[in-house]
Amino acid sequence: MCRSGEQPEPPDSETHTDTAFTALLEDSAEDLYESAPCGYLSTLMDGTVAKINATLLQWLGLEREHVVGRMRFADLLTVGGKLYHETHFAPLLRMQGRLRGIALEMRSPGGRLPVLVSSVIKHGSGGEPLLIRTTVLDATDRRAYEEELLRRQRDAQEARAAAEEAYAQIAETRRQAETDRARLTDALAVLQKSLVPSTLPVMPGMETATYYHTAYPDQLGGDFYDVFALDGGRWAFFIGDVCGKGPQAAALTSLARYTLRAAALHDPEPAAALETLNAVLRDRYAADGDPRYCTAIFGTIEPDPETGQVAIRLASGGHPPALVLRAGGRAGFLPTPGGFLVGVLPAAPFTTAETTLGPGDTMVLYTDGLTEARTGPSRASLYGEEALLAFATAHAPASAPEVVSELRGLLEGFGDGLDDDTALLALGVPPSRS
Repeated sequence: MCRSGEQPEPPDSETHTDTAFTALLEDSAEDLYESAPCGYLSTLMDGTVAKINATLLQWLGLEREHVVGRMRFADLLTVGGKLYHETHFAPLLRMQGRLRGIALEMRSPGGRLPVLVSSVIKHGSGGEPLLIRTTVLDATDRRAYEEELLRRQRDAQEARAAAEEAYAQIAETRRQAETDRARLTDALAVLQKSLVPSTLPVMPGMETATYYHTAYPDQLGGDFYDVFALDGGRWAFFIGDVCGKGPQAAALTSLARYTLRAAALHDPEPAAALETLNAVLRDRYAADGDPRYCTAIFGTIEPDPETGQVAIRLASGGHPPALVLRAGGRAGFLPTPGGFLVGVLPAAPFTTAETTLGPGDTMVLYTDGLTEARTGPSRASLYGEEALLAFATAHAPASAPEVVSELRGLLEGFGDGLDDDTALLALGVPPSRS
């Protein structure tokens, strides 16, 4: 009792908190077992369920009286889980006396319940096995996480397989008999060497020169050229440029190069060779809804040993016109009627043009990287054909090596304005010796 006029002492807050906390923990061992956040069960050594907690019964949708003494642990598992239990789980448990975290599946109202099972054998005082105590953890969230990881892994594998298939198509166009794919870097290196010849053949009474500028060393180029022998003292040449960059462009380049070579051996008429290439590109790409095209000039060379002159026949498929530097100091473009892009139209018409190169004359073939080089302080202007003609006129006459050397210096002068691959092919007749 408080004295008159005195305030009662407040209760000890710490003591009050401890009392409330202790009250919360006044659960019986049976309550802790039945309401545990995981499943518990005890079985005899033959698997007969002797005891099971309410948590596991709720997960499985079963009644205690239908389980205890009536079912075995394996009966609670799915078909696959039961098979694994009989062939692996039970033998290992008997041999080791303890197993932890084994993934199984149990039958539940929702179908299958993924669980992690840990079991231990309880022995008597004499060492004899008495029963098996088992803890069951719900692994639904873990299984969902694992399935998500597997799905992402499958997606990554599918993406990788798609990429490998795309690069496989590149290799197939240059050698269909090749089935064992090399690594990507090796395939790109081999393919790059196949786009242009390492050397040009020696033609009697003619001189040749080439140059190839790669704008992006880490990408396969799309420009190509070649010179090769035909029968009867004739020679064939071509130069071209495919649409796009990278592996797909390289595949198209390789296909165009080998198609023109094969077409020339069958029919060396320039217009016919381009028609064959047009048909091949349409058949290969247009049917898949992904048409691809290229520009190209194809021609034949027939030297006349008696006169020293060389007859040139050529046809163009949308390619920049050939440039001819004459021995008298003049220069001009060689008209090539037609000029449709190769691979766009089902039946694109091509026309063969003719010219003659005399002693001291040189014909230059090039790709549009030269005329489309960006010039000026802002790199907003294109170099263009008029500037190229003026450049050629200023350097005429010039031999094939000389004109390629001068054009190479011109290209280097463009600096970062030259943002496309550029191929040069010069065919010339040496000046007569008098």
